[in-house]
Amino acid sequence: MKNYFQFEKAGTSYKKETVAGITTFLSMAYILFVNPSILSLSTIPDLPDQMRMDQGAVFTATALAAAIGSLIMGLLGRYPIALAPGMGLNAFFAFTVVLTMGIPWQTALSGVMASGLIFIVLTLGGVREKIINAIPQELKLAVGAGIGLFITFIGLQNAGIIVDDPAVLVGLGDLTNGNTLLAIFGIVVTVILMVLRVNAGVFIGMVITAIVGMVVGLIDVPKAVVAPIPSLEPTFGVAIQHFGDIFTIQMLVVILTFLFVDFFDTAGTLVAVANQAGLIKDNKLPRAGKALLADSTATVAGAILGTSTTTSYVESTAGVAAGGRTGFTSIVTAMFFLIALFFSPLLSVVTASVTAPALIIVGALMVSNLSKIKWDAFEVAVPAFLTIIMMPLTYSIATGIAIGFIFYPITMVFKGKRKEIHPIMYGLFVIFVLYFVFLVE
Repeated sequence: MKNYFQFEKAGTSYKKETVAGITTFLSMAYILFVNPSILSLSTIPDLPDQMRMDQGAVFTATALAAAIGSLIMGLLGRYPIALAPGMGLNAFFAFTVVLTMGIPWQTALSGVMASGLIFIVLTLGGVREKIINAIPQELKLAVGAGIGLFITFIGLQNAGIIVDDPAVLVGLGDLTNGNTLLAIFGIVVTVILMVLRVNAGVFIGMVITAIVGMVVGLIDVPKAVVAPIPSLEPTFGVAIQHFGDIFTIQMLVVILTFLFVDFFDTAGTLVAVANQAGLIKDNKLPRAGKALLADSTATVAGAILGTSTTTSYVESTAGVAAGGRTGFTSIVTAMFFLIALFFSPLLSVVTASVTAPALIIVGALMVSNLSKIKWDAFEVAVPAFLTIIMMPLTYSIATGIAIGFIFYPITMVFKGKRKEIHPIMYGLFVIFVLYFVFLVE
């Protein structure tokens, strides 16, 4: 094992890697409870049951997808990078695809599986570099920032801080409401933990908020802590059964969005973690293809199990900071996700007030890319701005991407920079225009 992971060369040990793996797990353990809440649309009242995914099944699928993805990354990619269903992509799945577009969650899972299969083909075919180079940097950065605003908006709604206002669309909620006060408390605590650079700050913030909620009587104390693993029956294999339903223009845009966000999220995380761990050699990322293959394979596996896109987690940097340098770190993280399968009763204490701070803080972290956009170049600033702002305003990540990608060729052509536009961008322009035409019809 030491030889396979080259412990001596990496200057690490079993102890360091184990501590790093535990640190990474704690930093991203919040997804075990946030993901089932989002995919089941638990914060949206008066929905038909058939629109909601089973929380227990999603919890199990989330833990298994994270374990499988992290294990493959550790063994194949040999990077200290853990995987789990991605924040942003789960919000897109639930609030845009299912809630807004009205696409059944079963078909949406098929879309996730299709995006993973395409990702595998692109990785094996070596096409990934061409696609990365085709999308302008400003639009890549804008997508991440826009998703951050969208997630924050959802978190503020779930907390009751932002509410529906018929006069001005949205307004400030009742800040004297007990659950809203609990969420505000959670936000303050989590922000303080993050400012102090406490590892697993988001997860610890959720734990403290849940405990306070139980103490003051806003959250019911769970009847158990450990229980048998929830059944996967409601979600397992559904993606395969409904695969024939994905061949529409609407689903094509959905699949492209899943693929696009996962593709660049993974690439960005790989570079960030590898940089911190000192693993980049001669400006190149060793075994990048294997790492991307691990990510795409995990997405397919996660979809079959019953969860949205599984992707690499930037929280892995916490494990690297704790000394993780090899894939053994990811294997340790995977083992803890398997252990977590037995703690499903804790789902009952993770209410909207508990998850809202996590959504808001993660969103804040995602908008940091705004500083890297060239705002003085109007031809790229406008498409980037529209991508960012239209995601929360239309309550749709796909719509934000579509509008930005439509405006980019227009502004660039009239700026006299048509030669700088990659042919792939023209293709996406046509697809997204058809998307809006299709929706109007």
